[in-house]
Amino acid sequence: MSDVNVENVVQSLRTREEAGLQKYGVNTERTDLSTMEWLQHLQEELMDGAVYIEKLKSELKEPKHNIRDISPEEFNRREKAHKENLAKVLGKHHSPYVTYS
Repeated sequence: MSDVNVENVVQSLRTREEAGLQKYGVNTERTDLSTMEWLQHLQEELMDGAVYIEKLKSELKEPKHNIRDISPEEFNRREKAHKENLAKVLGKHHSPYVTYS
């Protein structure tokens, strides 16, 4: 039995690998980076992740209106804006394939 969440992660990794290859022409099998440079890439990715977490936490702390207090149209507008914002936040990342000078 296959776990759909695992399959989604695998598909995301494949998609990200293809995008990285198209954009940078390299993958993580490259040999031109030192261990320290790989650690720098990892550190930058983790720092970005911490910023994304903080952003989402701050959104969750914002006062919420009771769902009964807003119209269906307003609810849909807010839901769409939230999803677009989340996609922007989660879509911004630095690729491990890029070389920083």
